[in-house]
Amino acid sequence: MSTLTTPDKPPVKTWAPTMLVLAAIWGCSFLFISIGVRELHPAYLALGRVLAGTLVLLAILLVKREALPRSPRIWAHTFVVGAIGSALPWTLFGYGEQRIPSLLAGIWNGITPLAVLPIAVLVFRTEKFTLQRVLGLLVGFLGMMVVLGAWQLHGGADLIGQLFCMGAALSYGVAIPYQKRFIAGSNLSGTALSAALLLCATIQLAVIAPLIAGHAPPTPWSLSVEVIASVVALGALGSGIAFVLNLRMIRLIGASMTSMVTYVMPIFAIVVGVIVLDEHLTWYQPVGALVVLTGVAVSQGIIRLPRSAGHQKTPTKVTPAPVP
Repeated sequence: MSTLTTPDKPPVKTWAPTMLVLAAIWGCSFLFISIGVRELHPAYLALGRVLAGTLVLLAILLVKREALPRSPRIWAHTFVVGAIGSALPWTLFGYGEQRIPSLLAGIWNGITPLAVLPIAVLVFRTEKFTLQRVLGLLVGFLGMMVVLGAWQLHGGADLIGQLFCMGAALSYGVAIPYQKRFIAGSNLSGTALSAALLLCATIQLAVIAPLIAGHAPPTPWSLSVEVIASVVALGALGSGIAFVLNLRMIRLIGASMTSMVTYVMPIFAIVVGVIVLDEHLTWYQPVGALVVLTGVAVSQGIIRLPRSAGHQKTPTKVTPAPVP
């Protein structure tokens, strides 16, 4: 992930519409996953997504006359990130949405920054703990327990589905600091790196999906129009066009401001889940989501703890939002 910033921030009207479009695309991804797993095994849905996204990004590279990475070291790292940042979490979200509403999966995606921080600090040593960050993690953990409805857990499909989605967010939590540590310093364009990541994920899922599913992939003509459209939308929009928009946002207003899309995505996921799929929320799920996002805001310095007079503030790096 890049941490580009801009010295002079452009007017809100120049970037706010793009942020809303980006949040809408990623927020609606959970709707498309929910539709896709009606007829596709989660691993095959993920395979279709990474394949469509790869084709879109390769087409963009062709237009821009850019090449894929040539370094074996970069390819080795993109192979790892392709697995833990695309193939694994997108498959887990599919498993999760076989059991829980899409809007709840969208809420769980919002915990990703909380998952990133301890892994970045303890494993990759790219960040440091502060009192504010620890407090944010504790608040976020409390919110996760509220979303789960921890006081009334009794197992079942709902709990398993939520744990799958939590696992997907934790997978992002490993992939993002790994990418920052081993790939972000490359002089290759973000489009080339992302195309390489999705290409690796496509190869991985092409091998693993038949083993997990236990059967060959269904023929396209055996699928409904809705499912085919969902797979194309997940790949072309969620993993292709959205990435281009995300890069544009980072260059316009920097990664910290761009990461604010994390706070808007669950809103779109909830709205489309309720309107399109007639899904329902229990009272504690949106309340827990607000607590989680508050924890994210505290841990990333968007909401700051009171400081003593004359104490100089230091900038806090904010984790860019992941592709759901």
